[in-house]
Amino acid sequence: MARLLIFGLGYAASHLGARLSGEGWHVVGTSRDGRAGTLRFDDRDAVAAEIAAATHILSSVPPVDGIDPVLVGYGVGIARSARWIGYLSSTGVYGDAAGGWVDETAPISGRRPARNAADRDWLAIGARVFRLPGIYGPTRSALERVREGQAHRVDLPAQVFSRVHVDDIASGVIAGFDGPAGAYNLADDQPCSQNQVIEFAAHLLGLPPPPFVAIDTLSPMARGFYAENRRVATGKAKRVLGWAPRYPDYRAGLRALSATTSPIPVSTAPPAASGDQR
Repeated sequence: MARLLIFGLGYAASHLGARLSGEGWHVVGTSRDGRAGTLRFDDRDAVAAEIAAATHILSSVPPVDGIDPVLVGYGVGIARSARWIGYLSSTGVYGDAAGGWVDETAPISGRRPARNAADRDWLAIGARVFRLPGIYGPTRSALERVREGQAHRVDLPAQVFSRVHVDDIASGVIAGFDGPAGAYNLADDQPCSQNQVIEFAAHLLGLPPPPFVAIDTLSPMARGFYAENRRVATGKAKRVLGWAPRYPDYRAGLRALSATTSPIPVSTAPPAASGDQR
């Protein structure tokens, strides 16, 4: 039986695990507290046994306090296991591209040195490193932010972002099971401003677009989000892995999500916008 060990059952990794479980895989995940159905990350004997039993190993754990805890704790065993290895990284490793396109040959110069180092270190042990932009999907999209009054627009018309539906991350990782080690960008085919996404979500919900806010009123995390401007190219994943996104743009993704979202009457006014976009 194919066995997948997932370090860190976050949003994207949990969706992947659920999909593979439904296809007959044996999936085991770790968590810091060993919550029901998971292994405690620091239970070294149990985790080592799962590394030995796994056919595939995936980490979705970001660096913590400047280090990658999975590589520090288990990297040697993972590298020696001769298993398929994957890592969910971030397109943030490319840094700001002034709105230009970035592919896997772009330099690693992001604002987070620990993330840059983890990306390189996973590549060095033979992983398939999936670099992801903004992730959205069920319960986590512009639809929820607009509905809950947490969305806003920023008057930066030249600012563009890429994004990816969580289902397309799962299909990209699965496509990588038969692909060579290396880095792969997974994103949709239509980088655009965040305002366009928010406005379309409001349209689908029958609500007016949220107001514009000044960027200096945002939280430091949100301002960091707007500090980078790039378009993510996915030609390598399509060419080498045979992957293609099911949701090639935000409209397709949000329409599919809205089909399972209860409508809001047009006459209902949205709450005042506040909070962090991400």
